[in-house]
Amino acid sequence: MTSAFTDPVKFEPPPDHTQLPESDGTFVKNFQEHPQSILLTASIWSTLERLHPEAQFCIGQDSGIYWRITEPPERGAEAPDWFYVPNVPPTLNGEVRRSYVLWQEHIAPLIVLEFVSGNGSEERDKTPWKGKFWIYEQVIRPAFYGIYEVKQASVEVYHFIENHYELLPANERGHYALPQMGVELGIWQGQYRNLDLPWLRWWDDQGNLLLTGEERTEQEHLRAEQEHLRAEQEHLRAEQESQRAEHLAAQLRALGIEPEV
Repeated sequence: MTSAFTDPVKFEPPPDHTQLPESDGTFVKNFQEHPQSILLTASIWSTLERLHPEAQFCIGQDSGIYWRITEPPERGAEAPDWFYVPNVPPTLNGEVRRSYVLWQEHIAPLIVLEFVSGNGSEERDKTPWKGKFWIYEQVIRPAFYGIYEVKQASVEVYHFIENHYELLPANERGHYALPQMGVELGIWQGQYRNLDLPWLRWWDDQGNLLLTGEERTEQEHLRAEQEHLRAEQEHLRAEQESQRAEHLAAQLRALGIEPEV
């Protein structure tokens, strides 16, 4: 006769990131979302490397955060447009992450960002177990949740305080401070790649815009050009002074006066 001790019940372990879908098959909403994600990542990367000298962090762009086991699996995931998780390895068991699985990781993202393509109702939906806002606030619980609307040139940032989200006020620069990262988040009007738009961008806590590698290279190139132009102007000015001195000396000699050296 078998018993619970001789014939134990076998439980299947919960799926990990290699067993869950890495995409729900939906399209990216518009052509601005991809460069916006790249801009956020490229400009914050050096800051995150300073914060994490051992490279223990990860960034997700349209990547799934699995928060519950469902069928189909995609129904138990949210895929923020951009998110950052501190103090986790960039790979798992030597494999590149396919998704971020909360029951496997246990560490919530520090910040989650959603880019609005419609009227923003999806990103602000507080319907229990379905709405994005509810899932982020009640289950995933990132410290900061940002809703960026390029059409409105605006961003709302919510801070998780005492088990709920409170709208974070902007500072005197119109930015939102994230002290854990030592940065501010806000809107920057300008051209990135070939699009002139109000972009979502990072600043340091002194209000200096964080640049991408391309922007830093371009800045250095412009600075070098300015230095070259300044040197040419100084050279031209020296030549003009020399010519004036020679002309004056010639006039003095014509009057029978030997100019002093």
